[in-house]
Amino acid sequence: MPALPAFYEFFAGGGMARAGLGAGWQGLFANDIDPAKAASYRANWGADDFKLGDIADLTTADLPGHADLAWASFPCQDLSLAGGRRGLAGARSGMFWAFWHLIEGLAQEGRAPNLIAIENVTGLLTSNQGRDFEALGKAIASAGYGFTAFVIDAVQFLPQSRPRLFVIASRHGFPVAEAPAFHPPALMRAVANLSGAAKDAWQTVWLPDPPARNSDLASMIEPDSKDIRWRSDADTKALLALMAPLHRARVDSAAKAGGHHTGTVFRRMRRDPSGQNVQRAEVRFDGVAGCLRTPAGGSSRQTLIVVDDGAVRTRLLSPREALRLMGLPDDYTAPPSLNAALKLAGDGVAVPVVRHLAEHLFEPLLAARFRAAA
Repeated sequence: MPALPAFYEFFAGGGMARAGLGAGWQGLFANDIDPAKAASYRANWGADDFKLGDIADLTTADLPGHADLAWASFPCQDLSLAGGRRGLAGARSGMFWAFWHLIEGLAQEGRAPNLIAIENVTGLLTSNQGRDFEALGKAIASAGYGFTAFVIDAVQFLPQSRPRLFVIASRHGFPVAEAPAFHPPALMRAVANLSGAAKDAWQTVWLPDPPARNSDLASMIEPDSKDIRWRSDADTKALLALMAPLHRARVDSAAKAGGHHTGTVFRRMRRDPSGQNVQRAEVRFDGVAGCLRTPAGGSSRQTLIVVDDGAVRTRLLSPREALRLMGLPDDYTAPPSLNAALKLAGDGVAVPVVRHLAEHLFEPLLAARFRAAA
């Protein structure tokens, strides 16, 4: 292509989609409503193309040029199993429609992006018995796009379990593919339930698997320093006391085995045999972190647990560790506080997943479109 492909980034957070697209792309516009995330975006990417504010207040006049790609990682709270499941009618996840209003406006002006990427939790597939996924598909079809979707877990690229749904829309179709990939049963059930325009607009598209992951949780962990604060022995014992026998046995097994073991712990509400909801601490030592979440409530804070020759220590993940687990490089300017870093990471998209989509789908599609128009 004669120039760099251009993109808009909505619900931009700290610019993780931009990081994944890489230097071969040109950012025309980015938007987020969160001032702390905006500060991170500007610190890392500059302020020239960023606009802080509610997406519902934007108009197409705010969007310069003609983007090849519009990326939208819209809020997941109403789609998540941990949320109220209000779906696309909810106050937060319903912001998708403000984004889509802009896409429709661009189409009316002859500036519709060639590609649209929509990222969210996999709960979108089942929200409102699948009606939200179909509503999204019908909106895409009504704007003249075909679409496909993938469920990609960041664990294939990074030591973090983070499955996410990626819906990709194209105005000019996709290459024909008979063999699906990144299409788990939940996605195929949702696709099978599509009807009308959404069903007609759907296309199965193949995406290659990434190379085998060569990192584990331990490789993400910072060495001890004055900035690394471990919990007291008493606090660690209190955390261990919250573990059910199965999880406590995992810690004891690591201690008895000797050597160094790195894992993570989440606190969750579980129903005990008497039917009461009790808080439990659940541990994993498989070299993978649990899904990073925003720090809204203590149970969402992921704890690092390290067992060294029988000695058990615990602490929260550091800001840098959280950003590494999202695929951001160490020269990315981290937010000044742990809470801000965890919120940035928990709401973000895994950087290498974006790069995989760009390399194997977006860039080939745009190159083919350019050749066809030449």
